[in-house]
Amino acid sequence: MASASGPEGQPLHRGKVTGWLSKVFELNSAGLNWPRGVLFLDIALVPMFVFWAIGHEQYLVSALFGLLFAWLNDPGGSYGHRASRIAVFAVIGAGLTALAFGIGGEAWGWLVLATFAVTLPAGLAVAFGLRRFVAALLLNVWFIVALGLAFSLHQYARITSYTWAQVLAWTGGAALWIVMTFIGWLIRGCQDRPPSVAEFPGDTSRRKLTRPLILFAVIRALVMAGTVALAFGLNLSHGTWLPIAAMIALKPSLEQATLVATQRLAGALIGAVAAALLLLVPASEHGLRLFAVDRGLEVVALVLYMHGVAIQVWNYALYSAAIAMGTLLLVDLPQPSDYAAEGYRVLWTFCGVGIALLVMLLAGLLAKRTTKAPSQPA
Repeated sequence: MASASGPEGQPLHRGKVTGWLSKVFELNSAGLNWPRGVLFLDIALVPMFVFWAIGHEQYLVSALFGLLFAWLNDPGGSYGHRASRIAVFAVIGAGLTALAFGIGGEAWGWLVLATFAVTLPAGLAVAFGLRRFVAALLLNVWFIVALGLAFSLHQYARITSYTWAQVLAWTGGAALWIVMTFIGWLIRGCQDRPPSVAEFPGDTSRRKLTRPLILFAVIRALVMAGTVALAFGLNLSHGTWLPIAAMIALKPSLEQATLVATQRLAGALIGAVAAALLLLVPASEHGLRLFAVDRGLEVVALVLYMHGVAIQVWNYALYSAAIAMGTLLLVDLPQPSDYAAEGYRVLWTFCGVGIALLVMLLAGLLAKRTTKAPSQPA
């Protein structure tokens, strides 16, 4: 009996694992949109060549994120409606950019406090509708990335970064998309257009903040503040990867399916490990060769964003991997690379993803308890 159950049990267990992996990496052929990705690449080449020409590549990340997130947050409709919504989004993002780069070199306690203050309202923004919730999450992601980039740039005296210039770069990236939508609007005969990413929710109806939603928003804010405290309070080598990995892996709401949450976790790990391997390329380079390799990796990051825009619905795990990989490449390019550095990067990534996983499990348990509580007799 024992010998019979072993061979039968192993294939059964293996079949469950492979079946789950096939779901995580299942491809939706209808969700592949290469024209959208190539269009983003064409537009994103503009700020890249501008900053290469003026020799201030440290502002490229802000410009690219301003462009990418303005693109994702484009609600569609009439041009006036689109431009006003993107402009408001850009102004709020500019304020968060100023905050992140303004405190990037301050004591770690300010970084923790600011992270909590930004993440909590972003989680509670679901009360204003799903579209505004998604916009708040995009701004929240940018703030964490900007905080990590600001902290990294402050570690190197050879790189000068001005807060006002970072704000201008973010605003310029968002304004570039407003200009491109205006040109497209004129070419198409001043007709209303659908959202840039039709798969993003368009619901703006207000929702009631239930107890589980509030609890999850508070827990999520505490987790992000905690990872920032660990990374910057302990002055971890390449610790920026810890909060960024946690932010990418952490699901934004309790209503997100387990499959999507698993795809976020897998994508964060794949993207971080691949980025760490790529950052080994400039480890032994110096002078002009180092400059050329860094510019090449910036192009790779841009191409990864292009793939992310194109495959967002094709497979969410691969989309998360592309966005994570491109982001971590751009954030950590100024920092030197060696085998020890790569070890730290991968280690903090696993820690960040592990923290996100524990929080999601905890949030799920809390949700079950709060839903069962009303049904219990007093």
